[in-house]
Amino acid sequence: MTAGRRTRARERALQALYQIDVAAAGIDDALQSFWRSFEPTEREVQLLAEGLVRGVAVDRQAVDDLIDGASTNWRLDRMARVDRNVLRLATWEFLRGDAPVKVVMNEAIELAKKYGSESSGGFVNGVLDRIAQGLPAARRGEG
Repeated sequence: MTAGRRTRARERALQALYQIDVAAAGIDDALQSFWRSFEPTEREVQLLAEGLVRGVAVDRQAVDDLIDGASTNWRLDRMARVDRNVLRLATWEFLRGDAPVKVVMNEAIELAKKYGSESSGGFVNGVLDRIAQGLPAARRGEG
């Protein structure tokens, strides 16, 4: 998959996770509704985005625990929804994805800047950096 498609899939996954967070809907219903609201999306992008969303949902407790542990002054339920879901998406990719940690982190920061507040990029960077430090050296690309 090209980098551009992966980027678009991450963006769609973030938007779907946000919608699920707001509506507290089931994954299948939320994804169906989500895809109906978009112009036709490349099948490859849709499949990757759905895989990301479903992965976050399956591992949500472990992902949320890592985020909670790394965000020293912010409880997850007090974070802005965009920031929280960018962190969930990136943290899940750190744990289960195959993209390099630095790529995942950079894309997460860009998503936070695009969809979040003025301070979202820095906040997401700080939390993800703490999470990444706890990953095995080989996963971080250091060994």
